[in-house]
Amino acid sequence: MIASTSAMSAHHLEASAPKANSGARGRLAPIADGLVTALAISLPWSTSATSILIVIWLFALVPTIDIAALRREVLSPAGGLPLLLWALGAIGMSWADVSWSERISGLSGFHKLLIVPLLLVQFRRSGQAKWALVGFLISAVVLLAVSWILVLTPDLPWRGRFNQGVPVKDYIFQSAIFAACAFGLLAVAGELWRSRTRLALVLVLAAAAFVANIMYVVTARTTLVVMAVLLPLLGLRQYGWKGVLGALLMGSALAGVLWASSPYLRWRVSLAIEQVQTFGNTDVNTPVGLRLEYWKRSAAFIAEAPIVGHGTGTIQKLFQREMTPGSISELRTDNPHSQILTVMIQLGLLGALALVAMWVAHVALFCSRTLAAWFGLVVVVQNVVGSIFNSYLFDFSQGWLYVIGVGVCGGIVLHGTTPAANAEGKA
Repeated sequence: MIASTSAMSAHHLEASAPKANSGARGRLAPIADGLVTALAISLPWSTSATSILIVIWLFALVPTIDIAALRREVLSPAGGLPLLLWALGAIGMSWADVSWSERISGLSGFHKLLIVPLLLVQFRRSGQAKWALVGFLISAVVLLAVSWILVLTPDLPWRGRFNQGVPVKDYIFQSAIFAACAFGLLAVAGELWRSRTRLALVLVLAAAAFVANIMYVVTARTTLVVMAVLLPLLGLRQYGWKGVLGALLMGSALAGVLWASSPYLRWRVSLAIEQVQTFGNTDVNTPVGLRLEYWKRSAAFIAEAPIVGHGTGTIQKLFQREMTPGSISELRTDNPHSQILTVMIQLGLLGALALVAMWVAHVALFCSRTLAAWFGLVVVVQNVVGSIFNSYLFDFSQGWLYVIGVGVCGGIVLHGTTPAANAEGKA
């Protein structure tokens, strides 16, 4: 009887354990979803808040993760290639000829890539990713309003953090946020144009307010290049190849109007052209001159170790090695202002192939015609184009925008491909 009672108790515990775990997952899953929405809201505003929320979100998410679901994302190109790039960065520490503190510091830029498969798992399952997108848009609209208030109210004692009209963070990230929101709103307006014309017009006007802030208040020149790439892609999505031609014609006309009406835009572009033309003839201590000098020296470093690079965390030592007496201090850097060069210096051609493969996998993830796929494509294209001129993936704000954008939008895209989601849709 005792043995029988013990067997029954053991069977009861085994049966109740999955239910208890399922109950814990059920309670924590909505919290994890809400924390990602909070993350999206905080990203345009606060580095500290974003960092804290990431830690809290991980504590809430990890107990809810199904191992089989995680394995599926890790084995997929979209979820697995970010992990491969991180793994190469970790292995690259072994042949770096610098201190371990420098190697660990060099790997820190790779860490956020570990989050991509976790977000894909979460939002493939939950189907609540839309609130993160809505929260991000609302946060960006508030930031836009504050920026315009700072510009249009000259009597305010506070004009912005470092630039007029930039209340928080920096103008590069603010321009990137506004560009992403503008192209997202234009795509939504295109979807609504035939059925809900008034709402579509409101969204177009909102997109125009974002673009106007970029063109008349403060802009990053990289953002101008990104927008020039996204415009024909939007035309292609909406109307095919005819849409590309129409977008190019409309974009050219709009560019002419903006160029004629915005002295600030003319100054920003003309200054960049002037600095390129004078590079090598005068002091390189200008934003464009420094960037070109970084690229020139980076190419030489890559030629020294083209296959596997110099190792993770070696960039600053390499630039310091090239310093000569009287050189300007800005040439001693750990950021060559190009994501591809940053990876190639440390991990060589092997790392560059992993980086490009990850971008290609994420572009492929967002090839469908859904709005979520377009939002994800905007984030990926912005990161790829911006990474030509900056180390976007390793920058805090730009890197997290990429990781969260790919994870959230990718989760929406993948949610519709799971058997459970299809069954719910049929029901």
